[in-house]
Amino acid sequence: MRIERVFAVLTAGLMPMLLTAEPKTVSLDECLTIALSDNPTVKIADMEVERLDYSKREVIGQLLPTIDFGATYSRMLAKQVMYMNMDGFGDMGGNGNDGAEENSRAGEKKDNGIKMGLDNSYSLGFQASLPLIAPQLWKSIGVSDTQILRSLESARQSRQSLVNQVKNAYYTLLLAQDSRKVIQESYDMAALTNRTYQQQREAGAASDYDVLRTSVAMKNIEPEIVQADIAIKQARLQLLILMGLDSNFELEAASQLSDYEASMYETVLSINPDYSGNSDLRLLDIDSKLLKQNLDIQKLAFVPTLALTANYNWTSMSNGSPFSNFRWNPYSTIGVTLSVPIFHGGQRINKVKQAKIQYAETQWQRENLERSISMQVDLAIDNIQLNVKQIASSSESVAEADSAHTIMEKSFGIGAASYLDLRDSELSLTRARLAYYQAIYNYLVAGSNLELLLGNAPIERYTSEK
Repeated sequence: MRIERVFAVLTAGLMPMLLTAEPKTVSLDECLTIALSDNPTVKIADMEVERLDYSKREVIGQLLPTIDFGATYSRMLAKQVMYMNMDGFGDMGGNGNDGAEENSRAGEKKDNGIKMGLDNSYSLGFQASLPLIAPQLWKSIGVSDTQILRSLESARQSRQSLVNQVKNAYYTLLLAQDSRKVIQESYDMAALTNRTYQQQREAGAASDYDVLRTSVAMKNIEPEIVQADIAIKQARLQLLILMGLDSNFELEAASQLSDYEASMYETVLSINPDYSGNSDLRLLDIDSKLLKQNLDIQKLAFVPTLALTANYNWTSMSNGSPFSNFRWNPYSTIGVTLSVPIFHGGQRINKVKQAKIQYAETQWQRENLERSISMQVDLAIDNIQLNVKQIASSSESVAEADSAHTIMEKSFGIGAASYLDLRDSELSLTRARLAYYQAIYNYLVAGSNLELLLGNAPIERYTSEK
């Protein structure tokens, strides 16, 4: 589907959201669909594919006849003089020795040379040529096809990278929003405790020190709330930039990090470590193919070429004014031009050797790159599995910390626990929740990075018509 149609569909669905100032919730799939249709990087990649298509047409055009029209005019300033010496007839148009002596005695100069040419000369006409045998040119068409293939793969790589960036930015926004909620809950608990002590002080059951201590604990959380708000704003701006939207657009994530916990085990079990779709590996294969084709082209430099040429011209020559006395005479020619390369100072053989070395280099580069990617895939899968275990452990910690805090709240309410015990349970619960969300975030980012490494992001899912 063309980008314009995708953008039209998305604009129709999101225009009401853009016209309102209220924050709008957007899912990850919607973010990816918008980004893949309106991000400048994707547009540039598509334009590069189109440019190379025109480049291929340019190469094909070299196989077709070329026709040019030309016209020339020249004015004779000094005509050429010709002298002829014919046996038996003396010196025609010149001076012999006797004549030279006679002229010398007479003090005069005698010059009977024949002047050649006319004052004005015109020529205009058409020239045409057609390559009949051009092996290098024929091979260049295959190179153009490979270059288009490389550009398509580069465009796919750009989309894969954009999907990875949008996902990571979206997950960062989820982490910032969930962390903000946890900090807000911690602040609310501290504020509730402070109000409780204030009420107890009014009833004479608490001291000013208890009120001040809880007030300080509450205010110590306020900078964390400000930092969380800043983190949310930065994550939102980063996501908007990747989506190609204005920075004033109020956007909120439609999901939470905890929503991904239910499907993580199924996702881990379905991981396929096949890295054949890795863009770096595929681009290197295409570059290797280009170098092989370049080697073939250099070898074809030893092959003769043959071209058909044709001319059809009109000429006119006259004396006097250049704007009168025209006498046009047509003439035409047709022929073939054969070019047989023999010796060019060793340039061609050295170019062939260079192309062979470059092609051999890519084979070693591919072996090294494949080994590196295989290692990265193994490490990424291990990292994802460790993150899953960390999520399970953090989830249990949150449940235990929440139960402990509930018990401590009841104990504090009946006076069986001190404020320090209550505050310690609150901090433990906050840390457990933050660690839980951080573990899910690490798992999601690791999965997104593995998807980029494998090159199997479902791009068609976000670019197909609805």
